[in-house]
Amino acid sequence: MQFSTRAYRRLIGVIVAVVSITLSVVILVPLRESVNATTIALLQLLVVVLVATFFQRWAALTASLLAALAFNYFFLPPYYTLTIAEGHNWVALIVFLAVAITVGHLSATSNKRRAQAEQFYKELEDAFETASEAEALRRSEKLKTALLDAVTHDFRTPLTSVKASVTALIDDNQLPKTERTLDQHSRGELLQVINEESDRLNTFVDSMVELARFQSGDNRLERATVAPEEVVLKAARRARSLRPSHTLRSDIEADLPAVSADSRALVEAVYNLIENAAKYSPSGTTIQIAAARHNGSVRFSVEDEGVGIPASEREAVFERFYRGEDDGRGGLGMGLAIVRGIIEAHGGKIWVEAGKKGARFVFDLPAKLDGRPGRIFSDPP
Repeated sequence: MQFSTRAYRRLIGVIVAVVSITLSVVILVPLRESVNATTIALLQLLVVVLVATFFQRWAALTASLLAALAFNYFFLPPYYTLTIAEGHNWVALIVFLAVAITVGHLSATSNKRRAQAEQFYKELEDAFETASEAEALRRSEKLKTALLDAVTHDFRTPLTSVKASVTALIDDNQLPKTERTLDQHSRGELLQVINEESDRLNTFVDSMVELARFQSGDNRLERATVAPEEVVLKAARRARSLRPSHTLRSDIEADLPAVSADSRALVEAVYNLIENAAKYSPSGTTIQIAAARHNGSVRFSVEDEGVGIPASEREAVFERFYRGEDDGRGGLGMGLAIVRGIIEAHGGKIWVEAGKKGARFVFDLPAKLDGRPGRIFSDPP
């Protein structure tokens, strides 16, 4: 089949060459008395080049030989004979034939190389597409592995605690009252463990749902006019449990313009940043929360006094399930991904940079156009 197709294309090219040279002769014969032989030779060379451009070498060679014969027969005196009266016309014919064959060969070769280049480009494009699919598959598998590792570790730990506490309560409850070893205080402690670990599991599930919701675009933000001070205050109040080990300080510029935001979601984002700062900075250090004007936006920042984040990891920390290689603190690695989802859903931008001592997480939110200041709270966090 491949041979038949190639032979068919070759035949078509030869036919086109014959027809093209014939048409050129029909058009140029009436003009031979008013146009010199050099012009006619150039016009026929043009026909040869065109044939060679669109077809293969055989078509170019056929067009070259036919053009040379036609040039001799119709345009070199004496006309309508293959003999040549003057010697210099022999030179013209030989040069024409050589040029026609050379030009035809070069054009055909160029055409072939172009086809090869196009084929190579297509193969290269296919290879890149295949490589992209392979890379996407590799990343998908890596994401699945990260999710499985996170779920296995972070779900198993609280489940183990819950299971151990429940088992202890059940075993003790099955004993006669006189033989029971757990007093009211011990039972209360086990129930407290169950309650705390259940809350931890619930937080994990909520985090996964929240992340999926923001990344699918289903944000459903309940926007309202929110004072930046209110956001910082509520997040700091929620983070009071961190205060025994860390000091929270705020630096809020006076008369900040309000922002259009979902207060609950924004407080969640700032709290996650505070919690992340406490997690990665030594006990007894300070966490600084700031808000100020910046180029028509309100800029929030949370800065810790930890070891900081290497420049090579500053973008990766916002990816789902990302945890640094030396991170042995656990967690699903979704907190910062959720924060970015919340900030971007509000039309803002978030990044991390080097702080005075540790890491400084910064995000900008567009200020309200009316520039109305938010409410100032008298009880600073």
